[in-house]
Amino acid sequence: MINTQLTHPNSIVVVGGSKDLEKPGGKVLKNIIDGGFKGDLYVANPKEYEVQGIKSYQDLSKLPDTDLAIIAIAAKHTLQTVEYLTRNKNTKAFIILSAGFSEESHEGKLLEDKIVAAINNVKGSLIGPNCVGILTPQHHSVFTYPIPKLDQNGCDFVSGSGATACFIMEAGIPKGLKFANVYSVGNSAQMGVEEVLKYMDENFDPKTDSMVKLLYMETIKQPKMLLKHASSLIKKGCRIAAIKAGTSEAGSRAASSHTGALASSDAAVDALFKKAGIVRCYGREDLISVASVFMKAELKGKNIAIITHAGGPAVMLTDSLSNGGLNVPGISGKKAEELKGKLFPGSSVANPIDFLATGTAEQLGTIIDYCDKELDEIDAMVVIFGTPGLTKIFDVYKILDAKIKSAVKPVFPVLPSTLTAKPEVDYFVELGNTFFPDEVTLGKALSRVYSYSNDSSGPSLPCWIDTKKIRKIIDGSENGYLAPEKIRSLLDAAGIPRAKETTLSSVEDLGNTLELVGFPLVMKVVGPVHKSDVGGVKLNITSDEEATTEFKRMMQLADAKAVLLQPMLSGTEIFAGLKREEKFGHLVLFGLGGIFIEVFRDVRTVLAPVSAHEALNEIRKLKSYKIIQGARGQEGIDEGQFADIVQKLSLLAQAAPEIAEMDINPLLGTKNKLVAVDARIRIEK
Repeated sequence: MINTQLTHPNSIVVVGGSKDLEKPGGKVLKNIIDGGFKGDLYVANPKEYEVQGIKSYQDLSKLPDTDLAIIAIAAKHTLQTVEYLTRNKNTKAFIILSAGFSEESHEGKLLEDKIVAAINNVKGSLIGPNCVGILTPQHHSVFTYPIPKLDQNGCDFVSGSGATACFIMEAGIPKGLKFANVYSVGNSAQMGVEEVLKYMDENFDPKTDSMVKLLYMETIKQPKMLLKHASSLIKKGCRIAAIKAGTSEAGSRAASSHTGALASSDAAVDALFKKAGIVRCYGREDLISVASVFMKAELKGKNIAIITHAGGPAVMLTDSLSNGGLNVPGISGKKAEELKGKLFPGSSVANPIDFLATGTAEQLGTIIDYCDKELDEIDAMVVIFGTPGLTKIFDVYKILDAKIKSAVKPVFPVLPSTLTAKPEVDYFVELGNTFFPDEVTLGKALSRVYSYSNDSSGPSLPCWIDTKKIRKIIDGSENGYLAPEKIRSLLDAAGIPRAKETTLSSVEDLGNTLELVGFPLVMKVVGPVHKSDVGGVKLNITSDEEATTEFKRMMQLADAKAVLLQPMLSGTEIFAGLKREEKFGHLVLFGLGGIFIEVFRDVRTVLAPVSAHEALNEIRKLKSYKIIQGARGQEGIDEGQFADIVQKLSLLAQAAPEIAEMDINPLLGTKNKLVAVDARIRIEK
């Protein structure tokens, strides 16, 4: 837990504080001093009486009681120091900069666990070990640079990597990105990114706290905590962007079913972020661009005006915005002609609005005013302005600054001349602005932010399943793949429509069954996991003789236990399934089915529980959605029933968390109904 001794300490001791500013203990002490810490500051160093003008205690027993200890000594001495401070000096907050713990060896992990136990024993807080520290308005307890000028209107930044935190700040500060608080959690021995976010949520004050949260994560130890508090913060008006690094699909490829092969921890992260409303980023510049978009007014619509004096960047930005689902609408009519009359001959207002290399600062201001106040079809503006270096352009950036601050609609400045116009760009940043050096990166960031902010999950409609019957089936089943009759019962209990079918193990029973099922029919072997791969599926059987021959052939296949008979049905093949992901819960996957699931991999993944509204939103994002609607004269699919089945699968996962994997492939869909033709369920208790 985060306590006040960590966030607002009245006293700090730097254990290992040094005169050498090239050592962590020296640099962290200097940064605390330079940051103007207002409480009592001490040093613990057995070789010094004074360090950087601060009294040093050679003997910890002489040290006054201290709220926060910053540890910058060798790992092997850390446990003893922590235990002494917790027992004797009422110290309840620790930042351990030292390395040599769980990141290094098993012995280091054991040592780390003992340190956590000692701090937990006094209900204390621990950041680290193996971190660069934390940076807040109260104390600059970091041993690295850069140290930005903190601003409560900047971003809160929580990072699992100290070096990455520094690199992101290094890249963001010159672009005008501001920071409010920075936490580097290192090994996250006691508290990770999730716990810091929890603290920010539970103590959130909209009047004083940052509305933008940035996260860098290499592990997600508590996904449910992350989901709960990220969702809560977003509902309070915050916006969150995150990088999740270190994810691989390799482990999932060995899974035995289609769903297992498709669902990876990366898919789980995507589903978690999507449900929470976190914008996922994939690199430092990506995170900085999204954060910079967050710092502007929220984009309320899809229509963007591009204002530029350079054609090429405008074309690239138009492509980027269009590919991301935003619009660069043409501008015409009386107001457009009126605006064109205020520009130099040869200028274009069609959108992109090109006011030429000779255009003036005043003309730029006029264009922004028209887009903001006169052109109702425009929702936001991107201004691309560079310089050939012929003249100074301070006047342009001064007007741009004024218009950004006065405009009702958001204005996103792209300033590519960061070398030629460096003094002017620096001046623009000093006025309190953020800018984007690359138009395509901005276009991608804008598109994703808009998509996430307009992707509400919506209310969950009532949906009934027979939980009592489901529990009876699961409780009476062993680990492994369920028998066909149990699968049929589970589908019925979940209210998922299925094809009528019969399973036989003896050819003597075939005759009567053929009369009941009728022709044409489908026969499938029961036993092998991938039926098609072993020749265990036969379609459109039309006679008793063919049925008998196929039955005998299938029963001779390896692992064959029986043969399943179904009436031959028609429709568009779609797919739905479940995959249990460790710590995350169940993922629900759905998309185009049949063999195409492996060819096109056009699958959407959501984290249970899933509302029908949420499912419908995701169905409409499938690349194959036009097929579901009905394309080129082909009959479409009832997408409402499709969404209903997705919601029922979600409820089934909640009722039976023992389901490790489940495939319904194919679901046959028509404009009137959906029917589960084949299903496979694996139980893992």
